[in-house]
Amino acid sequence: MDGDLTPKDGLPADGMGCHGGASEMDHAARIAGKSEVLDRYAADYPTGPHDKPQSMCPAFGSLRVGLRMRRVATVLSGSACCVYGLTFVSHFYGARRSVGYVPFNSETLVTGKLFEDIRDSVHEMADPEKYDAIVVTNLCVPTASGVPLRLLPDEINGVRIVGIDVPGFGIPTHAEAKDVLAGAMLSYARKEIEAGPVQAPVGGKHDRPTVALLGEMFPADPMIIGQMLAPMGLAAGPVVPCREWRELYAALDCGVAAAIHPFYTAAMREFTTAGRPIVGSAPVGHDGTAEWLRGLGEAFGLPVDKVAASQNAFLPAIKGALAAAPIKGTITLSGYEGSELLVARLLIESGADVPYVGTACARTPQSDCDRDWLEARGVTVKYRASLEDDTAAMEAIRPDLAIGTTPVVQKAKELGVPGLYYTNLVSARPLMGPAGAGSLAQVMNAAMGNKDRMGKMKAFFDGVGAGDTAGVWEGEPNLRPDFRAAHQKKLDKQARAAKAQDMI
Repeated sequence: MDGDLTPKDGLPADGMGCHGGASEMDHAARIAGKSEVLDRYAADYPTGPHDKPQSMCPAFGSLRVGLRMRRVATVLSGSACCVYGLTFVSHFYGARRSVGYVPFNSETLVTGKLFEDIRDSVHEMADPEKYDAIVVTNLCVPTASGVPLRLLPDEINGVRIVGIDVPGFGIPTHAEAKDVLAGAMLSYARKEIEAGPVQAPVGGKHDRPTVALLGEMFPADPMIIGQMLAPMGLAAGPVVPCREWRELYAALDCGVAAAIHPFYTAAMREFTTAGRPIVGSAPVGHDGTAEWLRGLGEAFGLPVDKVAASQNAFLPAIKGALAAAPIKGTITLSGYEGSELLVARLLIESGADVPYVGTACARTPQSDCDRDWLEARGVTVKYRASLEDDTAAMEAIRPDLAIGTTPVVQKAKELGVPGLYYTNLVSARPLMGPAGAGSLAQVMNAAMGNKDRMGKMKAFFDGVGAGDTAGVWEGEPNLRPDFRAAHQKKLDKQARAAKAQDMI
């Protein structure tokens, strides 16, 4: 057996699950030959002040990208519990196809048989009548064991084979895992283009230069962006992540790539390698749209009057939409989708006070213009924000509305603060151009209008189900302050001992 297939000094024979800890899993993976991929992930997705923001399993992001593509099959290699959870969540979010799974045990994991099983599976699946590509994903345990997906053939029977590692200890968020697969597919497609002619888009090539759009967005947004580009003689290209393989070729054939979501580092690297410039931010609000159109004009080398034609056609409509749908109140905003800064800009231009914005994604140069705009207006912007950062900001500010992840919203409602779940209630709306300018006001104002009602509910249920009254009781809880005091003394003694040890 090839030495690459046996992690001799890596994962112990009895296996190691996600409970093993990130540092132990990382160490095992490096011993097993995964240093190169982990170093690349560390460079692409730096963790910053927090080593791992809280989010769902990152592999959900890459899994979602693959499942949304036509004629693309997905195979997972990982612990059964992980595969079950990922499959469940994927179907909960609308997946309409099966997810392949290659099971393993301690023996097949450490002897290299797992790799052979994966290879046999993709050979069996590779039917060009059904698939353009098969995506094989290593989860935590196979990555830590060094299962070498790079040794899979690039194609079988004309079906492309794309192998990626998406370990929870190497990819900080599920949003960035989308970039892992998008980047891997763009890399594959770019090499195909370099090798010779490739398929044209289903609808044919545009007769105008195109702008590829990086980041999942509301379906109407690309159409709205296309309308804004038309006066400049440009067209909206494919959205990356793409919905079918040949769209990857069309995306790479763009004139400029627009990093609507700025964390697509691997995808941007492929566009840069292909000689395509990158423009950051997005056409949100009045200022954001004006600056974005100007940046595109510079990237394409367009005359000033062409850029002005688009600005003059859309900026007054955006300003009118913002004025017609004002948002009044203080809002804290956080999430893990990567578009948080864009939404904050739109809220502020709508009239809201947004003192804090937290995003689980890392800072990149493509988000600097948004960060600068926000900070110039007194907003605290926190990259790689943790749940503790987001809840602390919300508790300190006590806003009229807290937008965030589920636990942030839960905490806000416990305090009587209205809350909205970012992913389902904010991301599911248009944000670009005139349509985006007035899209948030109704839901925001309706939520803030519930503040008095939430205050009454909080007062009514005050003290129920919290502290000593948590759980189900038939009578009064049996309080033992003496036990509590004795336990606190033990904790204090341990704290003093730890502090003394640190001083040695």
